[in-house]
Amino acid sequence: MAFPILTGQMVAFILISLLLIGSAVAMLFTRKIIYMALLLGGVFIGVAGIYILLDADFVGFAQILIYAGAITIMMIFAIMLTNHGAHKQAPLNTHTVTAILSSGGLLALLYWGFNSVDWSKWQQVSPPNQPPSWGANSVKAVGDAVYTIYTIPFELVSVVLIVALVGAVILARKEEE
Repeated sequence: MAFPILTGQMVAFILISLLLIGSAVAMLFTRKIIYMALLLGGVFIGVAGIYILLDADFVGFAQILIYAGAITIMMIFAIMLTNHGAHKQAPLNTHTVTAILSSGGLLALLYWGFNSVDWSKWQQVSPPNQPPSWGANSVKAVGDAVYTIYTIPFELVSVVLIVALVGAVILARKEEE
């Protein structure tokens, strides 16, 4: 069995994947919420690296700026400015059992879903003559995709974010009273 030749892109993918998986697993096993937020920043950076390796430079840099930068810093400020119960240690027994049952149910649902599909109907689609160029015009390609193909999902995400914002305001107002 011959091993494939490791190219620079393959080595970068392996390193970024190790960062991504390592940060995600470490985030699951740490008990301090501030470390969880920092490790989530590592996950965001890993995802951005995967985007950049896929020649989606604009999406990768937007991931770094928005998620790894702004969202992670906002979560760290929120953790530091609120009483998040760092002095209390909640028992992990109920959380662990709930997580295991939820994960098992999700895996069973996915297993059932994949086994109920007739995969013989799905055929390999031949690639078009010219694949879309993400490298040179990634900003134009993302803009075209958002405002043509993915217009409805884009608008639905904005509605979900507004609902989340209103819910956060309602929850914050109830805590003051």
